[in-house]
Amino acid sequence: MGVAVSCPRCGGPVRPPDLMHSDWRCDVDGAVLPLHVAQHIGPEIVDAVRAKLLAAAQRAGDRRPTPLWSPWPLPSGWMVTGVGWVGDERSGVHATALACSGPGPVEHGPADCLIIAEEPGVGLGNRFAGLPGTDPGPFFDGDLATTTAHAKVRAAGWPTPLWMAKSPEDRCAYIGEAAGMWIYIVTWPAAAGYLLEEELELHDLSDDVPTHLVYGAPSPYLHGKA
Repeated sequence: MGVAVSCPRCGGPVRPPDLMHSDWRCDVDGAVLPLHVAQHIGPEIVDAVRAKLLAAAQRAGDRRPTPLWSPWPLPSGWMVTGVGWVGDERSGVHATALACSGPGPVEHGPADCLIIAEEPGVGLGNRFAGLPGTDPGPFFDGDLATTTAHAKVRAAGWPTPLWMAKSPEDRCAYIGEAAGMWIYIVTWPAAAGYLLEEELELHDLSDDVPTHLVYGAPSPYLHGKA
């Protein structure tokens, strides 16, 4: 499985641990956990990433691996177009990302969606949502925590409220909590956020992979555009 490795917070290059440093390091963000993005996508890639998640959870003694959320069933005409994870053999897996692409729900033309599950402090979700900092904690500390959710999904069968973040105009980002982690759903263009007008069902691919999951060309966003 070909894998590209980068900084989850800025997308820049990272250096592996060496005699001087025990951490992966980014010239911009310092010590980070590396983001790994599979260069291609297909059932064998998803199976390999799923095995990695299960093995990491077993080594850590966790009952459940880090979720790998995918819409299921997929919206009409949509396909899975990328997968990534944050962590290494020593530290385990601390975040996952799954990309989907398909026809825009409102505007004509293609649309892309990225679903991220991550522990606090990783920084992957904030990067793709276009937010400062490494987690959405400050985003939830204000009045937003008392406002009605802007959207809802069902994550592994559980109702999951989401709030819209103040993202750049080219995208739409919703943030919430699911399975004890932050969950981000980011869409390009912003109008593709209308996907969440209908309550999406999110399936955790670390549990099992649906036989009829459809795959497409690699997402330009997960593979470096954002």
